Amino acid sequence: MSTTRRTAPGLRASAAALAALALGGCGIRSTPVPVDAGPAPSRASCAAPAAEEERGPGDGSVRADVFLVCGGTVSAVGRTVAPGGSEQGPAPESGSESDPESGPDARLETARELLRELRRNPSRAEREAGFGSSVPGDLEIGGPVDGDPGGTLRLSRDPGGLPSFALAQIVCTLTGTAAAGRDGSVVLGGPVRDGGGEPPLRYSCTDALRGSPEAAKTAGTPLP
Repeated sequence: MSTTRRTAPGLRASAAALAALALGGCGIRSTPVPVDAGPAPSRASCAAPAAEEERGPGDGSVRADVFLVCGGTVSAVGRTVAPGGSEQGPAPESGSESDPESGPDARLETARELLRELRRNPSRAEREAGFGSSVPGDLEIGGPVDGDPGGTLRLSRDPGGLPSFALAQIVCTLTGTAAAGRDGSVVLGGPVRDGGGEPPLRYSCTDALRGSPEAAKTAGTPLP
């Protein structure tokens, strides 16, 4: 009786044949080269792009920070805006919330220019970095009405009725600019109706507000 011994090369060949059959039965074709499936999906960077020069040279444009939504928070993005949107700090004041000689019109002009920036669509670079805006496109802003403290800014919608992201964007964009008070905060109210309206409240752009826009709902403090 003879015994047939399989050599090591023979065993390896048989194993390779079985593996090929197994792959074929599963509908998988073997390939001798790696397959490039492309880059893995990536998250939004939330890295603010450089401010784009959208206005002509010599028109007095200035750089200002506007706060946009990205990754569940609001972050500053540089924009080139008209002179009214300058972020040169709070408007000069003397003894009251607004000094007429310093120009309440300048305060309102600054607020309106910055609100326009929040309403407009983010640039391509901003979108690619993951930024967006929750500020309604029809939102307007005006000055104080009779009985308001000086420096009050009134929105065309109640601040408490805005999306929390939108209110956080507005508060953080306006505070610390010429639209704000001496302490860098901003006084916001809603429209005045026949039956009155909610009194304006003071808002500040705190770390909690920037990191958790839901905090905007309770961020306002009553005026003295």
